[in-house]
Amino acid sequence: MKAVVIRRYGAAEVLHYEDVEQPKIEPTQLLVKVRASSVNPIDWKIRKGMLSLIAGSNFPKILGFDVAGDVVAVGSGVTRFKPGDAIYGSTSFPGGGYAEFAAVPENVVALKPTNLSYEEAAAVPLAALTALQALRDQGNIQTGQSVLINGAAGGVGIFAVQIAKALGAMVTGVSSTKNLDLVKSLGADRVIDYTQQDFAEDTAQYDIIFDAVGKRSLSQTKKVLKPNGIYITTLPSPEVFLESVLTAFLPGQKAKFLFEKPNAKDLLFLKELIEADKIRVVIDRTYPLQELAAAHSYSETGRAVGKIAIAI
Repeated sequence: MKAVVIRRYGAAEVLHYEDVEQPKIEPTQLLVKVRASSVNPIDWKIRKGMLSLIAGSNFPKILGFDVAGDVVAVGSGVTRFKPGDAIYGSTSFPGGGYAEFAAVPENVVALKPTNLSYEEAAAVPLAALTALQALRDQGNIQTGQSVLINGAAGGVGIFAVQIAKALGAMVTGVSSTKNLDLVKSLGADRVIDYTQQDFAEDTAQYDIIFDAVGKRSLSQTKKVLKPNGIYITTLPSPEVFLESVLTAFLPGQKAKFLFEKPNAKDLLFLKELIEADKIRVVIDRTYPLQELAAAHSYSETGRAVGKIAIAI
């Protein structure tokens, strides 16, 4: 099969499109004919060696966490899927989605939303699960609460705005000037142009601040966080890590960070929201698998609006 592999850590040029052996599945896995994947920052962070302590030094590696495609075979212990099912979900760390076929655990995929293309479906799992688990599990979001999403036009942010609205919150989205209309169209009740205003100096206060781009900390945002509010980030800096430890044992404001946990139950929840037209997918660009290096390079600029899809 064709796949994009890396044989060492480095810049986008280490991504090579080549022939590799098709994966063999274990009893609890599906063999999926991958129709599409997507690019998440964690993919190129692994590629660059930023997570080498976790990813290890064994090569070659096939990266790519998100997959959407068709089941072609199932392991002896699989009970929820059969060949021919269209699915979406995640691969195991450190990936495997940048290939024509992937071996995927049964418990981290779900049937694909019927109203999404494969490219759209592949843009959902990691980013939308991150947004959902941050707001629902870490933030304990409640109907009527005020929520601010920093990075509202990014890969995680687009889903966070829509999920917060679907869960009944009043949403403020922070983005650049050119993306304000998009953020409004996703359901934000209010938008802040970060090129004109620092949200941390706003007059409003929020129950939850979800920093989907990991640019701030609790200490920088506490003035606009309610007395019992929660600051959540996807990128725990040493400062945020310390804040999370300290605030865990004290009353008042909390700092939390998130490590996304792939699971079928949450994918089914997202599927319901998508099929009810409460979540739509925003794709900035779609690249063929052969041009994955260009897709990674574009993601690294930080200028992508929504997700970058990979057609396979």
